[in-house]
Amino acid sequence: MTFTPPRVLRQPLQIPKALLFNPKYFWHLASLVIIGDVLLTGLIINYVPYTEIDWETYMIQTKVFLHGQHNYSLITGPTGPLVYPAGHVHIHKILYELTDSGRDIYFAQHIYGLLYLATLILSCSIYRSVLSIPNWIILLLPLSKRLHSIFVLRLFNDCWCIAIVQAAILAFQNDFFDTGILLFSAALSVKMGIILYLPGLLVILFKRKGLVQTLVYMLILVGTQGIFAVTFLREDPWAYLRCAFDLSRVFLYKWTVNWRIFSDEVFSSSHLATSLLIGHATVLVLFGAFQWCKPDGGTFRVLSRGIKRPLSPPAVAPITADYIATVLFTSNLIGMIFARSLHYQFYSWYAQQIPFLAWRTRFPVLLKLTLIVGIEYAWNVFPSTPLSSGILLTCNVLLLCGVWLGHPNGR
Repeated sequence: MTFTPPRVLRQPLQIPKALLFNPKYFWHLASLVIIGDVLLTGLIINYVPYTEIDWETYMIQTKVFLHGQHNYSLITGPTGPLVYPAGHVHIHKILYELTDSGRDIYFAQHIYGLLYLATLILSCSIYRSVLSIPNWIILLLPLSKRLHSIFVLRLFNDCWCIAIVQAAILAFQNDFFDTGILLFSAALSVKMGIILYLPGLLVILFKRKGLVQTLVYMLILVGTQGIFAVTFLREDPWAYLRCAFDLSRVFLYKWTVNWRIFSDEVFSSSHLATSLLIGHATVLVLFGAFQWCKPDGGTFRVLSRGIKRPLSPPAVAPITADYIATVLFTSNLIGMIFARSLHYQFYSWYAQQIPFLAWRTRFPVLLKLTLIVGIEYAWNVFPSTPLSSGILLTCNVLLLCGVWLGHPNGR
């Protein structure tokens, strides 16, 4: 004989179950998560000491710009020259004015706290657009110690481009492609790392909009970059392009979290750089050729339809919100794996995407959670070690392999 609890006892048990698993109550749970993270972020700002790394440099470089220096190669600060695109300068010009020339760190931390909460809300919105992910996964989003540190204890510029690119992804998911491409360009104008999304974005644009419209969007992307940088392009275009989009930069070995399994000599060698570039391109081609176009009959058929009818979308299968997030997040993850150097702030580039990607694998829940914990652990070891770097690489590669073998086009 089975025991059935009285209704008065059964009803309260239905509430947490509904919050955790019923999509209808996603935003109820998300609201609790966001409110909880508001309190947590406030406690961190008030009780954990701020650490100066790049904020002072941002402010001094902004001051140099405001004093009339528009030659990018001559705008420098304590940690070196200005190496970010023009959107970075425009954002920090506003921050310079709001924070008493950068001296009001406490107020700056609150601005970044709001920015962090914006990324959390955007992440929840992206997750909500995919009904195949259980509600409770968003409970994992506020748990990253390193991510809170990047935003409110370090004030890195990466935070701005991440918030903007998340808004762009949400726009793409809701079929606002014109808005999405402008937001994507704005994110790219803050930091060049956003280019890691571009291969996946090109696949989505080509399939959803066709060849001609994709080319138009690329022209818009380039043109808006010129608008953001017009002040500096008038002064010295080559200085701006060389500094803001320097593809030959070599990061210091002592700061890297990625590929520390190698010695400094091997890490700094051109052979490793070339090998990683080839590996990056190869894996992107493999996903493009064998996964991202599979629902449409394969890459050859998609290309054939797109070239024969350049004004029409060549996709046969629907371009869902799930597909868009999965392809863009995977494209970004591939770039992260093959980046020779990942500094600690670069964790923000994919921290809020990891649970999503883990649920695009067919791994058991325990393994999914293990990968998430392993990645978080590796990013919190300072300085990184061959072991922590090896754990990071292993977890990232397993996650990517899991997506390949799982649901690379979404569910």
